[in-house]
Amino acid sequence: MGVSTFFIKEINGEQQLQSLEHSLSRLAGVERALIDTDDNEIKIEYNEKEIDLRQIVQNIENSGFQIK
Repeated sequence: MGVSTFFIKEINGEQQLQSLEHSLSRLAGVERALIDTDDNEIKIEYNEKEIDLRQIVQNIENSGFQIK
């Protein structure tokens, strides 16, 4: 089980937050995505045999977010 933490430059509102959580949780291999709105931190637990970290990063960026 892999665990990675990312920081997003900006999250505008609860709807954007929920959209990102939903998008990440739908990825095969992602076990859990937790977002801390206080510092825009995303902690993702994933199965390294099912998904590559690059795919997770690409999904975040394709959702319109920039990683710090």
